[in-house]
Amino acid sequence: MNINISKVKIFVAIPTKSVENVRKEIFKTKAGIIGNYTCCSSAIKCVGTFKPNENSNPYIGEKNKIEYVNEEKLEVICNVEDVKEVVQTIRQVHPYEEPAIDIVPLIDENSF
Repeated sequence: MNINISKVKIFVAIPTKSVENVRKEIFKTKAGIIGNYTCCSSAIKCVGTFKPNENSNPYIGEKNKIEYVNEEKLEVICNVEDVKEVVQTIRQVHPYEEPAIDIVPLIDENSF
């Protein structure tokens, strides 16, 4: 089996009220393209937790107090060569000081 990773899936948790703005900006990059379709994404509602420390500048919550925030985990597919641009865009428009971004390599079904 010869596996070539050419695509990734990027996941990012976003406070619910900011999801549409982040999604719109991600779609301005080359993310969210699947075959003949553009603007492809999926979002799952979740609850995020975090506790800002003394050196933080939290968008939501207070320093040294654990927060529970209604979020959506947005996911999009993109080509490996476009990952840096997509992640940079997320960091520019995401309201959090430190957004949680996961990048997962995808195996093309033709590899099997």
